[in-house]
Amino acid sequence: MRLKVEFTTEPFDLDETPQHALVAREVVEAADLDAVDVGPFGNTAEGGADVILTAVDALLRKTLEAGATRISLQINVIGEGDR
Repeated sequence: MRLKVEFTTEPFDLDETPQHALVAREVVEAADLDAVDVGPFGNTAEGGADVILTAVDALLRKTLEAGATRISLQINVIGEGDR
């Protein structure tokens, strides 16, 4: 099964990238994901279910430790034509 996760971490800071956002980027870039798109207001990653779920676990734990006060995420099952 393939999954796509979309997530944001808060609080936002338009002047300087918050530590929790930097940590989120590190987590998804270090995971063995098929596709990663990191942006200022939202992030997406795609991959196999086990890889995505492991990355989400690390993302939640590490961004909370780094000061995130809210993490919004959505996970969708995707097919080959859904990219």
